[in-house]
Amino acid sequence: MTGMRPGSGSGTETGAGTGPGPGTGPRSPGRRMVDRFLRPPSGPAELAADALRVLAGIGVVVAAVFFGPTDAGVLAFVLPGLLLPRLLGVRAGFDLVYSGVLLVAGWSNVLDLYTSVAWWDVVVHLTCTAVIALMLYLLLAELGIVPPPARAGSAQARPAQARPAQATAVVLTAALGLAVSALWEMVEWFGHAFISSEIFVEYDDTIGDMAVGGLGAVMAGVVLARVRLLRRDEDAGG
Repeated sequence: MTGMRPGSGSGTETGAGTGPGPGTGPRSPGRRMVDRFLRPPSGPAELAADALRVLAGIGVVVAAVFFGPTDAGVLAFVLPGLLLPRLLGVRAGFDLVYSGVLLVAGWSNVLDLYTSVAWWDVVVHLTCTAVIALMLYLLLAELGIVPPPARAGSAQARPAQARPAQATAVVLTAALGLAVSALWEMVEWFGHAFISSEIFVEYDDTIGDMAVGGLGAVMAGVVLARVRLLRRDEDAGG
């Protein structure tokens, strides 16, 4: 009488084609961000956004050679932020606006536009705080810290849930914008105190900048509740 050894025979061995494979299951936020970063650009708008990132890196070198180390440092401070659209999978249009606003903000400091044009500081604080608050909300949503944005009329937003979710987006985006504005003013104070006295710091200017930044963040929250900022594959959980 012949016996069957444990584990031999007709495919009843444990571990033979069972269990989750390396490509199954939900990806971690870090893995998703790496995959998005390595994804080739698709279409002229995404190519233009990537070109802005390349130009930003070149700009740091140009500033170091022709303006000075402080100006180069300001532009280098912008570079990490320019990677966020790639990591989060935002739409190309928002990527262009966000990256363009950050670059304008950095170069405005290098070219002394904040002091030479009276109203320029207000415009930059309004727009820059708005786009940064939007991007920070998307980053926190990616990490599961805040709820994902639910747009009016989107498939995932039920009518009974859409209004509270949109209100939450506005409130949290405004709070993020105010926090960014406060941090911005702290950086300016640190630069004035320890790097260069030419960096302008004054009480009325600080309060005004924070107020304008907060207004921009509220406007950004309304945009977040109304406009799709992620690519469609990201909206679907890609």
